[in-house]
Amino acid sequence: MGNVEKGSLSITSENIFPIIKKWLYSDHDIFIRELVSNGCDAITKLKKLSLVGEYNAPEDEKYRVDVITDANEKTLTFIDNGIGMTADEVKKYINQIAFSGAQAFMEKYKDKASEDQIIGHFGLGFYSAFMVADKVTIDSLSYVEGSEPVHWESEEGINFEMSTGDKEGHGTKITLYLNEDSYEFSNEYRVKEVLDKYCSFMPVEIYYTNANAAKEEPKEAVVDEKKEGEEKKEEIKPVNNPNPLWAKHPNECNDDEYKEFYRHVFHDYKEPLFWIHLNMDYPFNLKGILYFPKINTEYDAIEGTIKLYNNQVFIADNIKEVIPEFLMLLKGVIDCPDLPLNVSRSALQNDGFVKKISDYISKKVADKLTGMYKTDRENYEKYWDDISPFIKYGCLKDEKFEEKMKDVIIFKNLEDKYVTLPEYLKKDDGSKEESKEETAENTEDAKKDEASDKEVKKDTVYYVTDKVLQSQYINMFKDAGMDAVILTHNIDQPFINSLEAKNDKIKFMRIDADVAGALKGETDEKALEKEQKALEELFRKVLNKEKLNVKVEDIKNASVSSMITLSEESRRMQDMMKMYSMGGAGLDDDMFGEGETLVLNANNELVKYVFDNKDKEDVNIFAEQLYDLAMISHKPLKPEAMTKFIARSNEILLRLTK
Repeated sequence: MGNVEKGSLSITSENIFPIIKKWLYSDHDIFIRELVSNGCDAITKLKKLSLVGEYNAPEDEKYRVDVITDANEKTLTFIDNGIGMTADEVKKYINQIAFSGAQAFMEKYKDKASEDQIIGHFGLGFYSAFMVADKVTIDSLSYVEGSEPVHWESEEGINFEMSTGDKEGHGTKITLYLNEDSYEFSNEYRVKEVLDKYCSFMPVEIYYTNANAAKEEPKEAVVDEKKEGEEKKEEIKPVNNPNPLWAKHPNECNDDEYKEFYRHVFHDYKEPLFWIHLNMDYPFNLKGILYFPKINTEYDAIEGTIKLYNNQVFIADNIKEVIPEFLMLLKGVIDCPDLPLNVSRSALQNDGFVKKISDYISKKVADKLTGMYKTDRENYEKYWDDISPFIKYGCLKDEKFEEKMKDVIIFKNLEDKYVTLPEYLKKDDGSKEESKEETAENTEDAKKDEASDKEVKKDTVYYVTDKVLQSQYINMFKDAGMDAVILTHNIDQPFINSLEAKNDKIKFMRIDADVAGALKGETDEKALEKEQKALEELFRKVLNKEKLNVKVEDIKNASVSSMITLSEESRRMQDMMKMYSMGGAGLDDDMFGEGETLVLNANNELVKYVFDNKDKEDVNIFAEQLYDLAMISHKPLKPEAMTKFIARSNEILLRLTK
């Protein structure tokens, strides 16, 4: 072993270890990432030295990092065949707890070859081993010809011993003698799990070995090489992919590779809709792939996963400083070697550079979507139902994104066709104008009414939130040649609020909010006043609802007898109250009664019968039925009301048989 040198580590070590254990690395399994990436760093350095002619690598040299567990000995070992260290380098980088040997290395060689980013912080990264180990040993041999191997060991990371070692072959071997609380890290499945989490795409091949399984391997498992035609035992494969798809140029990748990568990384059985391959070298280095998954259903957890990497080393999921909040709905990987990480690589410094990265990612997504709208609208429409929640959320959260996307927002209409708002307003205005030409009388008053009506309606966007409940209104709109858009997702309400706030010429109104006003006929309203007053008095009395709003309208479709309308303002207030009242618990249905109106069609025979026979005793049953029929098409009846409705329906049918 030669002379043994003993000593204490840097005076800051006693202060730094509590930080390492409790703050710097909040996830204890992260030490595996640090030690493996340090091994990758050492190999990256050696490759670069070979590239600039300062190291002559043997032709058959294969670079690798080995991770070995030994459950019997309670050890975990990391071996690389990289640059290695001399005794002086161990003193500098280990004993003095230098932040990183990488910075000085890059400074020395930056002009001699194209810059390869060096991952590591060989210093604090190494000391993360003491989170789980009582004792750590290092055996290293420098690549420099004539170097002596060095052995280093330390218990608790305070005192150390250094001596001449016996390692053969350049590189470094680090052995962790696990503490009692960390024996899990000598377990094959636990270590493989961590390797999969952090090291799946590190740039050097990583091999895992279970020392106990290797010792216990039965002789029968060895293939008899003398037998001709039989293959030798299957070669052990690395646990990682050193050449991930995002590192390739988009032109080198095909659809099947993108889909397979998506399945492998996100374990999602549903194929992504499409993806964006980011590939940027200036003004910063960023690569990645963002996938658009199917997210249209209300029952899916609308939250994706954006995995952040630094030189193919996994950092964390969904770091909000780098990934714009609305992009969290997507799934993907972002690799940015230029990210300003702290010494543990676990957190980001929130600065202007990171904001530029975030803005770039947002811009590339908007460019992809607007480009698809312009050059491939067929597929854009095909994907719309799935991607619209994401786009609308992005417009609400990011003004720059909204500015780019505002002209390519589309809506599905009653004919299941997709239109922009200008297309909807133009089409709807045209249909109303044509209808007026057919029915309006040739008088100055009629022309003024038409112009006034046209001015109001052209900026009104009618919408549907439930195609079943609102089917009666939908049919009436279709019969009148009018259109509406379908807005069934919970993001739609805040989205249309935002659209209205930014465009005072547009007003959204649910299809059942003012259907009478939208579809009314040509009868003079003064002629309806007498009928309305009488029917309002009758319905309030029969239904025992003193504050019930009743409105008699001349609606073109005579088959429609009654309907309930709720003013847009009242309904939006209702929705907001429910949102902030735990799903509406405790809300009084009559709280917003003033906004709810029973509309009776003066053209309907049943309504006419009630008016003409309002003094007859049996008219009450028809009044109650008209109200319930209107309410059913508006919202579900309460259990008690439904029971009465069914009984009353049976009674009416029974009367028809007499």
